[in-house]
Amino acid sequence: MIVFDLKCGGGHVFEAWFGSSSDYDDQRGRGLVSCPMCGNSAIEKAVMAPNVAAKGNRQADVTPAAVKAAMATLAKVQQQALANSEWVGTAFASRARAMHSGEEDHAPIHGQASIEEAKALVEEGVPVAPLPFPVVPPEACN
Repeated sequence: MIVFDLKCGGGHVFEAWFGSSSDYDDQRGRGLVSCPMCGNSAIEKAVMAPNVAAKGNRQADVTPAAVKAAMATLAKVQQQALANSEWVGTAFASRARAMHSGEEDHAPIHGQASIEEAKALVEEGVPVAPLPFPVVPPEACN
């Protein structure tokens, strides 16, 4: 496995894993690599610092338990943020656009948007961001 820092045409930098350098070249050439933040498929390798291994007698600072704890903290923060936010389902793009244009009062909302809708919102300057974890709609909860 090999990890690359990649940069989209929109300026977002993200990390991606590939089986090999040639796998990256092949997938990029076929248009299979896109930005997870905006969906842009104009992808290039970003400048990245070399990964220098720690001395053999030192234990790595990042353990699976540390990663699991960080993910749990991130999930808890998302849950707390969504507690004060209204689920608007597939009306997310239209509601966010209406708030941005002043047709509707600003309020914290979350919901679903297609890649195309999300790209359009970003291009229009509507401040939106993807959530790190999937959200279960209220009607689907037990």
